[in-house]
Amino acid sequence: MYTHQTPFLKNSSLLYRPQIAASPITAPLFNCRVSAGFPSPADDYIEQALDLNQLLIQKPAATFFVRAEGDSMIGAGIHSNDILVVDRSIEAVPNKVVICALNGELTVKRLVSKQGQLVLMAENPLYPDIPLHDDIDMTIWGVVTNVIHAL
Repeated sequence: MYTHQTPFLKNSSLLYRPQIAASPITAPLFNCRVSAGFPSPADDYIEQALDLNQLLIQKPAATFFVRAEGDSMIGAGIHSNDILVVDRSIEAVPNKVVICALNGELTVKRLVSKQGQLVLMAENPLYPDIPLHDDIDMTIWGVVTNVIHAL
């Protein structure tokens, strides 16, 4: 049986709740884009201040962080040790990347519909799809909204 519920784990070292500062912590956001191809002249002024909490967390009470492990989602830009920003208030619909408890273990996969059946799909061809049916114990915890990836 699969459900969409709010998770609760005590003493989990994998899940993190956002700590929203009383006053925003901001960094400058320049009003120019950085070329990933040929260099372009830089503009020398700042457009605005950027608060990462405001950018990454839309609903603080419904948001948690989890650290990714493994390479099954490499095609979606999720690498081992990345931090995933997860929103429990977003409906888990096909094509969303979700965090779920599958047979008692947390996993991140893309929820897709194949021939009318919901499937958890890895973004790496080395991993098989996981068809969802009533015999599988699966609970969707939330939808991944952002990935924090160190270089």
